[in-house]
Amino acid sequence: MPVDVLTEIEIARPREEVAAFACDPDNAMRWYENIKSVDWVTQPPLAVGSQIAFVASFLGSRLDYTYEVHELVPGERFVMRTEQGPFPMRTTYEFEDAPGGGTRMTLRNDGEPKRFSKPTAKLMAKAMARANRKDLERLKAILEGELSG
Repeated sequence: MPVDVLTEIEIARPREEVAAFACDPDNAMRWYENIKSVDWVTQPPLAVGSQIAFVASFLGSRLDYTYEVHELVPGERFVMRTEQGPFPMRTTYEFEDAPGGGTRMTLRNDGEPKRFSKPTAKLMAKAMARANRKDLERLKAILEGELSG
């Protein structure tokens, strides 16, 4: 069963600043609670084709996976994919100017978990949505100066 989780937030900072921070893999552990380590497989700077290895903890399990950057439009859109592990997934960030100023950021995770039943996939999607909301709130707090990250 496909999983598709879309979360969004408004951050009172300029779009270019939000996008630059969020798209930098070296910042991932600062705002993603479940990310435990980040290692560049390819050399920086970030570009289409870059590969970054992540270790995460999710629903009590350790996940090791390597994302490959598939799309990078600075200040607008960032897409990474992994085909590894039990959950091949695409992660997409999109940024747009918010009506009252600042930035609207959307975070989308979609993919098709292997070897998971429909009820398990639904539970996974709910857990991902909760985690994504928390992560975006942390990102907002860091960028708006409420947390030192």
